[in-house]
Amino acid sequence: MALNATVYTLAVELADIDRGVYASLDLRMAREPSESADYFFVRLLAYCLEYAEGISFTQGVAAGDEPAVWVHDLTGRLLAWIDVGLPDAAHLHKGSRAAERAAIYTHRDPVQLISQLSGKKIYRAEEIPIYALDSGFVSEAAALIERRATLAITRSDGELFVDVAGQHFRGPVTEYHIAV
Repeated sequence: MALNATVYTLAVELADIDRGVYASLDLRMAREPSESADYFFVRLLAYCLEYAEGISFTQGVAAGDEPAVWVHDLTGRLLAWIDVGLPDAAHLHKGSRAAERAAIYTHRDPVQLISQLSGKKIYRAEEIPIYALDSGFVSEAAALIERRATLAITRSDGELFVDVAGQHFRGPVTEYHIAV
């Protein structure tokens, strides 16, 4: 018998000073049994740091042909394809062709990811930002997220500040690009 996803109810106070986006979010996120806490947390961060009207989670690791997060306009047109982790070139190519914009959020080694993607057929590869998050920061904060949690997430001057379970975390958001 297959295991079911665990649903998390998260209250997030978002202050993305770099983009001028401020919101109080009440989110319900499903975490698949095969999804690591770190990947789940980066998926949450990607959602928050890309927050815009029409944003939604996909089925995460269970959604083979979909990104972790995407943004649609009111007509259903795909505006943004947001991948998490170490997406392969074919998946990223598909997303970059389908959406007006694509991006990657990763807690993995960005040099390894860039090496894996460089020279591969990826539509508009040079326009796809890779946002690298410190893996230590991600692991420590992810370990504290419970099924019902309240978080404060702030981005300012390329730094990310996260408050969860009474603990404060800080780490850089470093932008990279795929070598063409």
